[in-house]
Amino acid sequence: MDDALEAVRQEVIACRRCPRLVAYRERIAREPRREFRGQPYWGRGVPGFGDPRARLVAVGLAPAAHGSNRTGRVFTGDRSAAFLVRAFHTVGYASRPTSVARGDGLVYRDLYLTAAVRCAPPGNHPSPAETERCAPYLERELRLLTEARAILALGGFAWTAVQRAATTVWGGPPAPLPFAHGACRALGPGRPLLWASYHPSPQNTNTGKLTLPMLVDLLRRIRASYADGAVDRSAR
Repeated sequence: MDDALEAVRQEVIACRRCPRLVAYRERIAREPRREFRGQPYWGRGVPGFGDPRARLVAVGLAPAAHGSNRTGRVFTGDRSAAFLVRAFHTVGYASRPTSVARGDGLVYRDLYLTAAVRCAPPGNHPSPAETERCAPYLERELRLLTEARAILALGGFAWTAVQRAATTVWGGPPAPLPFAHGACRALGPGRPLLWASYHPSPQNTNTGKLTLPMLVDLLRRIRASYADGAVDRSAR
């Protein structure tokens, strides 16, 4: 399983399927923000990262232009990452409360973190065609992460992407459930539960739409739903 996930990782890094995204990620790498000048930019596809035997899989939208597109690790080096990883650390999924750079010592325990789209998109808006071309990477990860008991979609885009991937991987689930923070749905008998959270973007965290206690509480509910074979009765 570890070798198979590494194969997906290497394919993501080398991927050039979407000309617009490739051009954008590489231009950003050549034209860094003033605060990051002198730092090397990754400028490639960003693979998933974490525990290959994780029971929780968290899925975001796509790399941030000056976050993961700079650092080369999902949810690393920007304000969204700072918020998210602090919550993961509080609940015990992350070995440290910050995610600054590859090689900073961060380890995820029982958690695998990935995204629906693997290249930074202009305006954080991948096109439908770009999303479709990237979908097989998430589908392959879901097949390989056989210990997964819960999937956390970070934002409405990921919520939709995971349901589509689940249809391909496991067969058609019930009719889509509308996105809402804390929403939970079953993906089929013996399959992981799908949970929803607002995305940890500054737009949400700075306005109080998503607070750290909200996310920590949700992560604790998720862990309780699969710990020791427990079933969360709010799942629908």
